[in-house]
Amino acid sequence: MKRQSVINRILLALAGIVLLTGGLLVLAGGLDLYRRWHLTPPDGWPLLTPHTVLLSAADRTRWTGQGWWWPVVIAALAVIVLLALWWLLEQLRRTRPGRMSIGTPPTDGVELHDHALSDAIAADARQLPGVQQARVQMTGRANHPEVRITLTLTPGSEPGSVLQALCHGPLERAHQSTGWAQLPTQARLQVTAHKPHRAE
Repeated sequence: MKRQSVINRILLALAGIVLLTGGLLVLAGGLDLYRRWHLTPPDGWPLLTPHTVLLSAADRTRWTGQGWWWPVVIAALAVIVLLALWWLLEQLRRTRPGRMSIGTPPTDGVELHDHALSDAIAADARQLPGVQQARVQMTGRANHPEVRITLTLTPGSEPGSVLQALCHGPLERAHQSTGWAQLPTQARLQVTAHKPHRAE
């Protein structure tokens, strides 16, 4: 989930930079700001002066007579399409379930939002002995939700006991309150950082 979020941010940042740069070039050329501000446009840069085009006729037909031109263009477009499809599938593969039906079989008109359930499980888990912090995230689809729990334990706590208390406490109560036949859960336990003791 974290990797997907990083990829999304990188792609959005790159798209934003390209669009912002193109918009500024068009704005500068359309308003003829270089002439008004007595500046000299960089040689070879398009869209910096009025009545210019992005690609001239000579640039558009420079390599069309070469045998390698069209295979390279088709291959580049195919790669772009495949990357776009891969990115789209990544967005659809792990989505938040959103509103989920309660009960098995589902009760008509009764729905539970994923944030409400994750907040309830997290608040319940924070009350467990040996737990300092709890973060809960709902993943999967609305008809097959999954729970991801990250528990930060206090120094000296026993992970086995905390995990058992989690299963028989917050998770069992969530299972009973939702009425679902199953609730797949992934739990990650980590110990909070603490300063080492200095012996005198």
